[in-house]
Amino acid sequence: MPDGSARRVGIALTERQRIAWLRLIRSDNVGPATFRDLINHCGSAENALAMLPELSARGGATRAIRIASVQEAERELEAAHRHGARFIGIGEPDYPPALRQIEGAPPLLAAKGDLSAATRPSVGVVGSRNASISGAKFAAMIARDCGRAGYTVTSGLARGIDTSAHRASLETGTIAVLAGGLDQPYPPENITLLEEITEGAGLAVSEMPFGWEPRARDFPRRNRLISGISLGLVVVEAAERSGSLITARLATDFGRLVFAVPGSPLDPRCHGTNGLLKQGAIVTTGSADVIEALAPLSQLDLFAGSVIEEPDKTGDILPPNDDERAILISALGPTPVDIDDIIRHTGLPASSVYLILLELDLAGRLHRHAGGLVSLAMED
Repeated sequence: MPDGSARRVGIALTERQRIAWLRLIRSDNVGPATFRDLINHCGSAENALAMLPELSARGGATRAIRIASVQEAERELEAAHRHGARFIGIGEPDYPPALRQIEGAPPLLAAKGDLSAATRPSVGVVGSRNASISGAKFAAMIARDCGRAGYTVTSGLARGIDTSAHRASLETGTIAVLAGGLDQPYPPENITLLEEITEGAGLAVSEMPFGWEPRARDFPRRNRLISGISLGLVVVEAAERSGSLITARLATDFGRLVFAVPGSPLDPRCHGTNGLLKQGAIVTTGSADVIEALAPLSQLDLFAGSVIEEPDKTGDILPPNDDERAILISALGPTPVDIDDIIRHTGLPASSVYLILLELDLAGRLHRHAGGLVSLAMED
């Protein structure tokens, strides 16, 4: 049985740092990857906030970048407090250790409930919203048995398979990942279930601001957190082109194990899962298939070295000159390319390339893609 007691590693943020981190991630054109680059270059969130106007202007921004104010950050912290929640930084002990490993991990997570659920090894369970009776029962069995084996069960609070997995693991611990703010759960019929989760042995998490109503494009972002938190992902009844298949693809990208439950080829709800099996997913006909495969990954120190903190001092890289910017921009286009390829193609120093890309990103002129690829945002 896995034991997550040794996984609580990290350094707590001061309240001043927490406010600065929240301001930075809520500022324009600052996503998780940009946040990390800013901390690495500037040394701290406070320094980054001070440098945002200069960096975005050097990148060619046509208007002043919007920077979240201290008052905005304090209001969001107060909203979290009113809802019995808190913000956890990526380098803090209560941050899910496996999630730290993924590309674009959120710098801050809003969390409500039993924080110990986040630090234990987790298995994700997802599937069809329009689940069959047998599919819902199988998902519940997997969740119940994995919970008893010491795993937290992570899912997305959706109808069908997600609901069955959460309910079956209420006593042992479950994590509900929300697409909107913690105060905007979806679907509405699972509000009571969410309360049972957060008032018991479970946890609700979100990277979105309080008050944020989930939109269609927010669900893939939620799915990446489900895959990132989990050591393995079990897919039960997933149609073709479903959100569950997006979650499975992300799990594969993150190096997680993907388990698929075979189903009737006559049932459209099983076409996606059967397709995953053809692609190499682990055939799953019982809980033992999951528990035995995850056992080697559930060691105490698997993610012990994955602590992120603010450097002791600011970066001292000289700003690139206009010629270097022109060379790099001319090498970019709408097709995503690897940063290492940019360095080789342009012959520019790696430090200059990364800094120019950061400037372009803050100016809204760069697109970031999965796998660390980047492309130039084409003007209308």
